[in-house]
Amino acid sequence: MYALALYLYSLQPPANSNRFDTDAATGKRIFEREGCATCHTPPLYTNNRLMPVDGFQLPADHKQRFDVMEMRIGTDPSYALKTHKGTGYYKVPSLKGVWYRGPFEHNGRIATLEDWFDPVRLRDDYVPTGFKGSDSKARSVTGHPFALNLAPEEKKALIVFLRTL
Repeated sequence: MYALALYLYSLQPPANSNRFDTDAATGKRIFEREGCATCHTPPLYTNNRLMPVDGFQLPADHKQRFDVMEMRIGTDPSYALKTHKGTGYYKVPSLKGVWYRGPFEHNGRIATLEDWFDPVRLRDDYVPTGFKGSDSKARSVTGHPFALNLAPEEKKALIVFLRTL
């Protein structure tokens, strides 16, 4: 078992072929301007804090004890509340390596970063591009409303930057 653990910890992610160019520099400025670093703080691009889900009553001692953020971003509370491991929180994910990870969201409903930043995903008639599940074909993918209203060229630059992480 120890040897297996050593092997797993020795694995490295693939080399990132996305170069930091002028588009990525523009995207970085947008990332900073939009306040993304509040939760996705460099250099790990996460603040490692917990965010309560809608419908979860935060116990009085949890805010300090578990470093819980005050904001809620409207993500689907199902996995955080309705499972045996549900805690009522989601941890802010790191954006490092987001270029090779996917699909996105806690349940894999979003296939690409472009889809993640598309406000159409908030509509009830949206058909998820990632995992659809057996319960329905069309459903909104709520939560994380940030950067949805950027101009198309700003979204593109932001995504170019994210892919360099």
